Amino acid sequence: MKVSLENVSYAYSEAPVLGGDAGNTGDTGDQGISLDLREGETTVVIGPSGSGKSTLLRLLAGLLHPRTGAVRFDGRDMVGVPTEKRDVGVVFQSYALFPHLTVRQNIAFGLTTARYRRQGHTPAEVDRRVAETAALLALEALLDRRPTELSGGEQQRVAVARALAPRPALLLFDEPLSALDARLRRTVRADLSRLLASLGTTVLYVTHDQEEALLLADHLVVLNRGQIVQQGPPLDLYRRPADPFVATFLGEANLLPVSRQGGRFVTALGTLPATLHVPEGKPLLLVRPEDLVVDPNGVRAGVAESRGLGPYDRVVLRLPGGPDLLAHLPPGAAPEAGAILGIALRPGAGHLL
Repeated sequence: MKVSLENVSYAYSEAPVLGGDAGNTGDTGDQGISLDLREGETTVVIGPSGSGKSTLLRLLAGLLHPRTGAVRFDGRDMVGVPTEKRDVGVVFQSYALFPHLTVRQNIAFGLTTARYRRQGHTPAEVDRRVAETAALLALEALLDRRPTELSGGEQQRVAVARALAPRPALLLFDEPLSALDARLRRTVRADLSRLLASLGTTVLYVTHDQEEALLLADHLVVLNRGQIVQQGPPLDLYRRPADPFVATFLGEANLLPVSRQGGRFVTALGTLPATLHVPEGKPLLLVRPEDLVVDPNGVRAGVAESRGLGPYDRVVLRLPGGPDLLAHLPPGAAPEAGAILGIALRPGAGHLL
């Protein structure tokens, strides 16, 4: 299904939340947002609290209706169409499982609605669909349990199964992993990534977790203060953000001032290659922590802090008369605090803002 939002805005009372500056009050005018969800792909919306990402999801689900603009499913304007008449499945942050029903009954819930029955599905077909969906999410052994007898990860899989069982044309996820602990979240996230890739269903996934967004997204959308500030392939946004907000929100970042010295452009890490296009104004060089490498011929930097995190050492480097830099170095590569290292930018790394 082709899904699009056209010049959409929404406000709670008079405070604009989507399609306007959430820090102001008043008319959003024609500042509505427009967004196309790519058919069969996972679009991830990321942004800070209050940026409008969950509001956007609720507009697609029919739980809210826009102040201005249109929400279209395959060209049909869905404004005013209730949730039960939209071909959508929703997985909420709280999972919203029915505690008095078994896993089997929770999964079957969406298959027992009047809309589904009108399509002519028999009880036997409902049972078959429940079994298929349970197998897809490895829930076969849990079908007769109730939600209170499940772990957090198992409850999350049941919530996904319930949304998926009717085979909706659009799946909506509202920060479904935020209640899980870090270790379980990584495991479930990997399982969910494989599942979404195999389904071929149009998906909108809302999160504030940068790692989750980069792993799950085919197309990444960054929201801030009710507006889309950048969208595109996730690694493009990570490597080539449009502004300092996107750069710092999508991951740890060093932002180095760029100065003009004669015909050269210079940073604390040295002179920029002449082939780089330097923007007007007060440009900044984005250097990700993994872009810094130890180089005996590089700029001298003191080790202010050093902590091993397993896959890499997290090191804070202090440049003489310059800013502190955060580096992710190979395990064991960083000496103790107080040592002096030669540090350089990895060839081809860095992005000018």
